[in-house]
Amino acid sequence: MENRVCLLLVLVALITKEAMAAQHAVGGSQGWEESTDFSSWASGQKFKVGDQLVFKYTSGLHSVVELGGESAYKSCDLGTALNSMNTGNDVVKLNKPGTRYFACGTLGHCGQGMKVKITVESGTAPSTPESSSSSSSSSSSPAASSASAMHSYFAAFVLLTALVATSLLYMF
Repeated sequence: MENRVCLLLVLVALITKEAMAAQHAVGGSQGWEESTDFSSWASGQKFKVGDQLVFKYTSGLHSVVELGGESAYKSCDLGTALNSMNTGNDVVKLNKPGTRYFACGTLGHCGQGMKVKITVESGTAPSTPESSSSSSSSSSSPAASSASAMHSYFAAFVLLTALVATSLLYMF
């Protein structure tokens, strides 16, 4: 009986953690394109462990290369790539705190600014993707607010379900 309760609580914790994670569409509504100001976009975001980056772009025109460090990022040294993706809808899970570097693998695009530096914070608090305008202020977009509210409702539902299930296990 106690083993079932412990297993249930572990499963609920894992589901809740996933529900609290955010997906960040890299570049916001513009996506992974040359005209996007990725520095401004990234500065308006809070990236947490468990979140995901989603790179949306035209396959064949762009790609995503994860670079090994700051030096490769600054010099656009694509020869030190840790990973390369080219599906047009690439998802990268942020699984640990620290800084990660991404650039477009198409010749010349990184040098034209098609690169982004992501700093991932540790912690379990839910992150909220924000949209950033060209000004220095940023605010949550309606879509991000809806997604965040949906995550919160889902997490509350999962916790309530776990409490009910735990109560039922103790009754029998």
